[in-house]
Amino acid sequence: MHIYPGHPFDDDTLREECGVFGVIGVQDAANFVALGLHALQHRGQEAGGIITYAPEQGFQSAHRFGLVRDNFTKQSVIESLPGSIGIGHVRYSTAGSKGATAIRDVQPFFGEFAMGGAAIAHNGNITNAEAIRRELIERGSIFQSASDSECIVHLMARSIQRNIPERMKDALRRVEGAFSIVAMTRTKLIGVRDTLGVRPLVLGKVGDGWALASETCALDIIGADFVREVEPGEMVVIDHVKGLTSSRPFDRASSRFCIFEQVYFSRPDSIIGGRSVYETRRQIGVELAREAPVDADLVCPVPDSGTPAAIGYSQESGIPYAMGIIRNQYMGRTFIEPTEQIRNMGVRLKLNVNRALVAGKRIVLVDDSVVRGTTSQKIKEMILEAGAAEVHFRIASPPTSWPCFYGVDTPERSKLLAARMTEEEMRAYIGVESLKFISLDGLYRAAGEAQGRNHDCPQFCDACFSGDYPVAPSDMIERGFELKTTDQAAE
Repeated sequence: MHIYPGHPFDDDTLREECGVFGVIGVQDAANFVALGLHALQHRGQEAGGIITYAPEQGFQSAHRFGLVRDNFTKQSVIESLPGSIGIGHVRYSTAGSKGATAIRDVQPFFGEFAMGGAAIAHNGNITNAEAIRRELIERGSIFQSASDSECIVHLMARSIQRNIPERMKDALRRVEGAFSIVAMTRTKLIGVRDTLGVRPLVLGKVGDGWALASETCALDIIGADFVREVEPGEMVVIDHVKGLTSSRPFDRASSRFCIFEQVYFSRPDSIIGGRSVYETRRQIGVELAREAPVDADLVCPVPDSGTPAAIGYSQESGIPYAMGIIRNQYMGRTFIEPTEQIRNMGVRLKLNVNRALVAGKRIVLVDDSVVRGTTSQKIKEMILEAGAAEVHFRIASPPTSWPCFYGVDTPERSKLLAARMTEEEMRAYIGVESLKFISLDGLYRAAGEAQGRNHDCPQFCDACFSGDYPVAPSDMIERGFELKTTDQAAE
């Protein structure tokens, strides 16, 4: 279930990672970057930033807390960001400070090097950032933020290479984990993905200029033509003289794109791997209906993330689809610091049941995931209070039983319901007639892998479901995190 970050009840959801966007060769780049970030707002609503460059004014930046529409639509802000090249970032914290975020943690980050300045915006998570940070501090580096992404800037500063792209390659060869990066110099726009391609990055053409973005929906909003995805392990460098050049500075590896992008994070109107995210989510519902049929009167989504899967479930099962739960579209930052009375209202601030529709009906509720289970309990109670005869949950992802270390802010494993309970125990805990999750193979089939999951070489990163981490989270292991045992793998 998607609940607005900063909302007092958002501890029962997998929080977004971040979104990155950049353009080169356009007039008033800041306008394009603001629009692109607006389209990527679902990936992070905590804060955002834009950096541009113009020959006369040099590098200019603006970093703000809150939404793009509240900060980067003001003419005074856009006019303070001149130039034909710019990058931006929308953020939800996944590493570093877990409390109140400082403005210094908001990206893009900027560094002044011997050959000129460079700015960098990073989506993902560096799994050896703590070790790198300790090493750099011991060697004299002074960090300005709590973000793992700042490690990249410091590693670039210590490189002996003579230009920014080569220094970035040096730096990224040292880091582990997941990264999709958009960076800029005075004359170049740079995009790069880690060798596994865990996080998304796409390339577009806008007039005579170019754009890089986390998702294709951000290209759509500025009228850019989608060219292709930046490949795993690829670096693209774009400038006015040479145009686009591509290199592969890292060792090749089998792609492990995050499958939860398909389930939840990406916008349904984006295209991933040549496939519509909406169609994948609808197909998840189809697979769910085949794997977990039930006698019921209505199929209702938990809005908004459960909607495409609910449509697919309804189409496959023949059970009518209905909007049994209505989402309050205008619930925003009013309740960031609510009174205790408001806090006790729970999810009712966000969702309301369509009583006339559900009364006396057997309801199938389709949601994207179950994390702690508390929100599912509250929704079930609301449905029953509205007079529903039965409540059945169908979940459009397998049980989330392992934390993500690659850019998604998940609770620690002990707080994940599926790590502590069997499916039947979860059903009893939530208090519904039935609870069924899509199988991992079913999820892979919905994502276009007809034979399901290749267990010897999985086609996606599905660590949050399987515990199969494609990159060992070395910082967390150092802290005591235990990877999946042989016995657990056999189960």
